[in-house]
Amino acid sequence: MMAGAGAQARNSKWDKRVRRAGELAERSPHAAEVLTFYRRVLEYQGTLHAAIFALPLPAESGAELREQLDVKAVLPYFAGLLDLVEEHGPAKLASEARAMRGARPEQWAEALQSELAAQDNPERQSSSFFARVLLQPYAERLAGTRPSRPPGSAGLVCPLCSARPQAAVLHPEGDGGKRFLLCSFCLTEWEFRRVLCPVCGEEDYQKLPRYSAEHLTALRVEACDTCHYYVKSVDMTVDGLAEPLVDEVAAASLDIWAAEQGYRKAQVNIMGF
Repeated sequence: MMAGAGAQARNSKWDKRVRRAGELAERSPHAAEVLTFYRRVLEYQGTLHAAIFALPLPAESGAELREQLDVKAVLPYFAGLLDLVEEHGPAKLASEARAMRGARPEQWAEALQSELAAQDNPERQSSSFFARVLLQPYAERLAGTRPSRPPGSAGLVCPLCSARPQAAVLHPEGDGGKRFLLCSFCLTEWEFRRVLCPVCGEEDYQKLPRYSAEHLTALRVEACDTCHYYVKSVDMTVDGLAEPLVDEVAAASLDIWAAEQGYRKAQVNIMGF
């Protein structure tokens, strides 16, 4: 009884993400197709996250988070992910899944290792859907065992795994909000100054424009006219029910607009936006 309750509590974050994807798919016809598939991906990641909880944690060695990830732990779930994508994924991803079906397990492991190498270099954009889907729940699990970071602004990359942020999140505090960055790999959030580019460190607010759309009241583009990168921001003071990981994906129209203006995203999300 107690063990079951603990597992349910551990999985609640993934359950919330799955429900949010379903809700947004119903409310956002323009993003329904992407969100319907992403909901299935989140369900698969939730199953994987629960399975990882049954594994013994690596011994504390002072190593960086990425160095403690054992790709063998998630390798058994590779085939199941290929099944999911072939049956429900968009045509391009389904084609990639069929091509990977013929690869040896050793090649799947190499793909996972390559993703870890990409996260080791913040200058390198990660674009591997399959590896990110499998490694993200594992990375989040390990991140949850690390001691919390002291308050105050951290660096330009995740303090636990050195990956770039996928989004900014504004959490309510007092009469306003405090800005955090959401890691694209281990999903850690770390506090970050409101007026500061998370890619190049630009501090001049006149060079840090923000753009929004009427139909996406809680989301906006936070751009930098110095490095021409941007992140999307999820404002929890406007929508307290938002799930940043999911809402960021749902606002793909902002990514399309930002690209048309000549901006590049700090790190694309799992769905490739």
